[in-house]
Amino acid sequence: MGNASAPRGGNGTQGGRDGVRGARCIALIGPFASGKTTLLEAILSRTGTISRPGSIAAKNTVGDGSPEARDHGMSVQLNVAEVKFLDDTFTFIDCPGSVEFLHEGGLALPACDAAVVVCEPDARRVPALQMILKRLEDMGLPHLLFLNKIDATSTHVRDIIPALQPASAKPLVLRQIPIWENGVATGYVDLASERAYVYREHAESQIIELPKDISSREKEARFQMLEKLADYDDELMEQLLSDIAPPKDRVFGDLTKELREGLIVPVLLGSAEHGNGILRLLKALRHEAPTVEDTARRLKIENAKSAAYIFKNLHTKAGGKLSFARVLTGEIPDSATLIGRDGKEERVAGIFSIKGEETTKRGAAKAGDTVAFGRLEHITAGETVTLEKGGVVQAATPPAPQGVYAVGLGLKDRKDEVKLSAAVAKLLEEDPSLGVEHTTDTHQILLFGQGEMHLRVALERLARKYGIEVVREPRKVAYKETIRGSTEIRARHKKQSGGHGQFGDVKLEIAPLPRGSGITFGERITGGAVPKNFIPSVEIGVRDYLEEGPLGFPCVDVSVTLTDGSYHTVDSSDMAFRQAGRLAMSEGMPKCSSVLLEPVMAVEIAVPSEANSRINGIISQRRGQILGFDAREGWPGWDVIQAHIPASEMDSLIVDLRSATAGVGSFTSQFDHLAELTGRLKDQVLASQKQDAA
Repeated sequence: MGNASAPRGGNGTQGGRDGVRGARCIALIGPFASGKTTLLEAILSRTGTISRPGSIAAKNTVGDGSPEARDHGMSVQLNVAEVKFLDDTFTFIDCPGSVEFLHEGGLALPACDAAVVVCEPDARRVPALQMILKRLEDMGLPHLLFLNKIDATSTHVRDIIPALQPASAKPLVLRQIPIWENGVATGYVDLASERAYVYREHAESQIIELPKDISSREKEARFQMLEKLADYDDELMEQLLSDIAPPKDRVFGDLTKELREGLIVPVLLGSAEHGNGILRLLKALRHEAPTVEDTARRLKIENAKSAAYIFKNLHTKAGGKLSFARVLTGEIPDSATLIGRDGKEERVAGIFSIKGEETTKRGAAKAGDTVAFGRLEHITAGETVTLEKGGVVQAATPPAPQGVYAVGLGLKDRKDEVKLSAAVAKLLEEDPSLGVEHTTDTHQILLFGQGEMHLRVALERLARKYGIEVVREPRKVAYKETIRGSTEIRARHKKQSGGHGQFGDVKLEIAPLPRGSGITFGERITGGAVPKNFIPSVEIGVRDYLEEGPLGFPCVDVSVTLTDGSYHTVDSSDMAFRQAGRLAMSEGMPKCSSVLLEPVMAVEIAVPSEANSRINGIISQRRGQILGFDAREGWPGWDVIQAHIPASEMDSLIVDLRSATAGVGSFTSQFDHLAELTGRLKDQVLASQKQDAA
């Protein structure tokens, strides 16, 4: 139990109930389709920032303004909007809820003062909610829960909160209870102020007398709230044990203190679609959310004279590159020279306020402001920048997730090859959860992402912003081949065409090596049968051939030894012996019983424990081998499954995992070993290879 001995909130500190307040930055985050963008519209409308709320169906919201977001009816990038509420400035960052776009919002979270986690009153959303809350808990970001769509549920809130509690490591503290009328939530009772309100469509709720039929439920719910607050306040606990009603100031003070310290997760109710509960949410944020000073302290940069955190880069057609930033300490004027990570220096070319897709030129940005800096060409998302020589401590940021889905990029027009590289680089700068790989074995350009929709949106942006149309190609598997048998082979390259001819004569021993040994080349030449200066050329010829063996794939785990040969004093040359080495390999390798090898990946799959049996079935269907499983550390109710799965079976693994886990399953993988492929699958691969080579 804690030792809070004085009420908080009216203590004169910035952001306290009666103190001086600065600009605040609040993340709106939550599972997919929970209503975050609709909540942002309701906030913009309630604060008078817009005249009326838009809707996703009508494609007229401030957030989700990009063509890709509106075409797909979902958030595909974060949305930023600044509002004025009473005497405070707030910037809200609406973070995508789809697991495929989570990193987009994750990069913004470190610079936020608090997060509003938007969730539906549905116990089936617990795994998705847990993913969100775990991220916030790990970074120590204070957060509250907005239980949205309260008007559309028939489940009692007293049942919903215990059902959602497993998603949170911190206690969920119910701040309000609904007033029900004919099975519909028509209002709420605020348990801290003990006031009752009735909802009004897209308008401020109206105070009413506490209904008598809810009085006993209100007393019960309020006592439960106070009990949870008292876990961190000894004096409040003593008051409860003594049956003394605590002063309201103390209750609000504890709510403020315990939210800011990340000890509790307050739960508010509402309906974003109907504008219900919005004012109460805004007031809670105004009085209780941490300040930019608290955030700078959390990020361990409170002593920096000037610091701003870059959380998003965006390339625009008209204004060039914009870097979205939160100023955490000091003031940054236009045209200032900012110093980034590794001492990079960039000059700010304009400072802008942000509202969805709109930007407006403004003056200097001070601590608390969320703005866009113009043309910081070499500053990446996740960097902390400063005006001070010597730089600044870098805020901890979430690492980019490993790509779990990939497509090959083919060009409709070969002239776009150079443009493609530059455009993809910009895509990766805007979205670090994308990745690109130029494969040497399969000669493909692969674009990696977090799912099929993630890559679809990326390619749509590539076409819209940069005019580059690509052809999606299936990802090719990097098959290899090796040999089972050994042979000795002699080959002579001899050519006479007038003047100096070409002569090279070699004898090679070809033999298999243990798996993972690679290619080795040696020599046992005696008596100068092959002059030493020509031996490296023989090796080059050997390795040339092994890039594509008898089956048409790169060879591995083969030992080649040069044992004998002959030369001509005039006609022998490096090229002749290179050709002789290659010729010997082409004649000898088909005699060594070629074997087709497929890459096998070591895969670690993280899923809710209840999905284990389904995941085991998915692994088996993909010719996988389960190696073991264990509880996922720090994730109650989750398991981690280790398995080996052939690379050819990995393409849509993430689709099946998410389908089996309501969208929350994930995996990481890395190459582990090569395994022999036989039977019908081998025949299919060889037939496909022959067709491609034709």
